[in-house]
Amino acid sequence: MKQKRSSKMVQMSAVALACVVMAGCSSVGPVAIKPQDIQATNQKDAEAMRKDVEPITGPLTMEEALARALKYNLDRRSKMMEEALALGQLEVGKFDMLPKVMAQAGYSYRDKPRFTGSTQYNEWASSGIPSSFAPSSTSTSAEPTHYTAELGMTWSLLDFGMGYYAGKQNEARLQIAAEKRRKAMHLLMQDVRNAYWRAASAQLLKDDVKKTIALAEEALADSQKAANERVKNPLEPLRYQRQLLENLRLLENINQELSSAQVELASLINAPLGQPIKIADAGLQNISKELDAIGIDRLEAVALQGNADLREQHYNSRVAQEETRRTLVRMFPNLVFNYGVKYDTDNYLLNRNWNEAGLQLSFNLMNLFTGGTQMKLVEAGVALADQRRMAMQMTVLTQLHLARLGVINSRSQFERADSIYVTDKKISDVMRARQSVQAQSKLDLVSTQASEILSLLRRYQALAQVQVSENRLLATLGMDPEIGSVSETSLKDLTAQVTKAQSPWKLLAQPGQTESVVKIQPAVSKW
Repeated sequence: MKQKRSSKMVQMSAVALACVVMAGCSSVGPVAIKPQDIQATNQKDAEAMRKDVEPITGPLTMEEALARALKYNLDRRSKMMEEALALGQLEVGKFDMLPKVMAQAGYSYRDKPRFTGSTQYNEWASSGIPSSFAPSSTSTSAEPTHYTAELGMTWSLLDFGMGYYAGKQNEARLQIAAEKRRKAMHLLMQDVRNAYWRAASAQLLKDDVKKTIALAEEALADSQKAANERVKNPLEPLRYQRQLLENLRLLENINQELSSAQVELASLINAPLGQPIKIADAGLQNISKELDAIGIDRLEAVALQGNADLREQHYNSRVAQEETRRTLVRMFPNLVFNYGVKYDTDNYLLNRNWNEAGLQLSFNLMNLFTGGTQMKLVEAGVALADQRRMAMQMTVLTQLHLARLGVINSRSQFERADSIYVTDKKISDVMRARQSVQAQSKLDLVSTQASEILSLLRRYQALAQVQVSENRLLATLGMDPEIGSVSETSLKDLTAQVTKAQSPWKLLAQPGQTESVVKIQPAVSKW
């Protein structure tokens, strides 16, 4: 029997020693990423970025560019995933209000049986606790080796209250994530409009810029040849060359500015960066003055109702208010109920399986001293959230007035740029006609063509600024395009929805409730 016990002790000691050795050998050290791992990850990421992205098969319209950005832009996907993550946290937080159900199993071992002695009160009072007991006067009530199992449920009233208000806070955080997604969508649409018109002007002016640069370089070469032959006053060809070089620098700057437009547009709509994008012929009929018919009071009411930044501050105030309730609940006594089913293989037990139930009431007495300080802290948080909301309200109204003035001014600038372009084009036509009959120098022709190209570029830039200003005003108002789920809607249908939602000014001009104008899309559950 003793040999058997010694064998068990040796086995247990060996297991413990092996655990110690394994823990010592499993020290963690820095491990660099292997180049092949980086390459494989980059390849997977590239495939994931292009997954389910429909190729561009024809000329790209503004509406399709916006639809592609809303559906395929990688930054927008990240924002939608953040919103889905917030929704997941809300769903998981609901489980904090449920009881905790624990399943346990154990194994108990002693190398020697647990024998105990007992002493009568009279003996203890007269002689104290004996230093030893005779083996015949001892007894045991537990086996040296036995197994245990338990299935228990615990429910805390305090945990339920804390989980309830934490769930309320997660609901507000979900709405905050939705408002951030809306704000990112407006900024994305601004960037797409700007990049689209830059790409359109690049497509229209590219050939003219190259031809004018070639003509200027040809005139420069002729001038240098004339200067070398000294057929004229040396100062005259140098002035001629100086003007040509100035025009060349202007044209090269224009070419450099236009060359990056397609790359930026491709990045925004998640198209291959090296693939040329053909821009559809864009008209200028979308420049209107419908905004002038809308009163500023109407715009302010809509902005205060739908602006994403202001709505986010409203939800932040709600989070602060729920934190006050959580702190108040934390100071209440806690009531804990537990119930369990237990089993033990100990043969000394008369009943090897039994049920247990209990009810416990507890209270942290320190809350009597710290409760006032805790409440002051959370009330200060509520006051801070309210102050931030009021400051944001003033900021939104300021942004609204500036955005409205920006739209009016940008439309005026476009009209002026359009008039300048028409004038420069007429001058350029006259100069080309005179140069064809050798009645005008190449310098004058290069200068007028450069002016025409620059005027046309400024015209498109002014048009892009009108689009950006209008979109900035819409973002300040919080007016989202009425579109469906971008993940479930096809690109064709999404393009049609974007086209339909392009002109909200008529809707704003109509009398009606503000709620009927501001339509906030609900929080998404998937991306």
